[in-house]
Order: sequence, then structure tokens, then C-alpha cells
Amino acid sequence: MTPAALADLIRQRAAGRGRFITALAGPPGAGKSTLAAALVAELGPGARVVPMDGFHLDNPVLDRLGLRARKGCPESFDAAGFVHLMRRLAGEDQVAIPLFDRGLDLARAGGDVVGAEDRLLVVEGNYLLLQAEPWCQARGFFDLTVMLAVPEPELERRLVQRWLDHGLDAAAARARALGNDIPNARRVLADSAPAEVVLGG
Repeated sequence: MTPAALADLIRQRAAGRGRFITALAGPPGAGKSTLAAALVAELGPGARVVPMDGFHLDNPVLDRLGLRARKGCPESFDAAGFVHLMRRLAGEDQVAIPLFDRGLDLARAGGDVVGAEDRLLVVEGNYLLLQAEPWCQARGFFDLTVMLAVPEPELERRLVQRWLDHGLDAAAARARALGNDIPNARRVLADSAPAEVVLGG
């Protein structure tokens, strides 16, 4: 299904309704951010992306929890805060949302605001459909669920390249991808609830 076809499905489902929330889930390296941006461009005015990454716990918190080396795993996010945001987005016109600043490597509370005119929301992130608590509580606020499923060898290739692009050497890039990203990807693919739409990335 192309972004245009998925946009058509969202328009059909959202017709005559208020705010419509599409969950776009998938493992790291699947292409969620790219697809979300393309989808919002197809949908046009009134559509916007809401990223899950704004709920990353800060590095000092991860250090205290012993999770710094596993940053990006489900436990390294404020999952309850994410569920609360979904509840607010489903019921309130104007809602401040946090954004993750990759340059600063931290989340910025109130990084943006979703307004009443933002009717078609595309929420993107790894763990949107995770069946573990409290992540699973978010599913009740999604009007459409989409999973990007990419074969593990392709995910590995992309994730190694991502770390190479961040300046790591070949050995370090492979270690980061295989030591953290790929275990997180396996968890997404194994432990997520079935999506209504499954796409290859």
C-alpha cells in the first residue's frame, strides 16, 4: 500500500468524525518517520505527526535505572505519560506534546502544540502496539493501526548504516545495532498486537 492509498483509507475512515488517530508502529530502522512524513504530506492541511520519541527518559534517569546501554527499549520511555497524551489527544482540542531533540539527546516538554485544526494525527513509534502494560492501554485511542514489518537482515543493514552515518566506525556501528537496536526490533515484532494494516518498509 502506497502512502497515497493509506491516506485515502484514513480519509474514508475519518469522514464525518472529529479527530482521527492513526498509529504507525514498527521496529527501529523500519522507516516509520519517513512514511509518517509522506503520509501527512498526502493528507494535507489538518494532518500532522505526533512522535512517540518525546517520551524518552533523560540519560541521568536511565543511568540511575541501569538502562543507559539499553536506551530505546520499552522500559526507557515514560510509557504511562505517552498513554496519558493519547487520552488527551482523543478528547481535547489543544494539547502540548513533547519532542525528542536528537542534537541535545533529550526530550523537550511542550516542544509543540497540537491544535483544534489538527484533525488527522499520525502517531509514530516503536511500541505503540506493544501488548505489555502500560503500553497496551494506548490502543483504545487509536482509530487505525498500521505496522511496518521489515525482515531482520534489512533492519540490521539499515541500523548499522545509521550508526555509520553518526560517525561510528564499522565495528562500533555493528555492535550498537546488534547489541541494542536489533533486540528492540525483535521485541516489537514478537510482542506487538496485530495491526489492521501491515506494510513492508
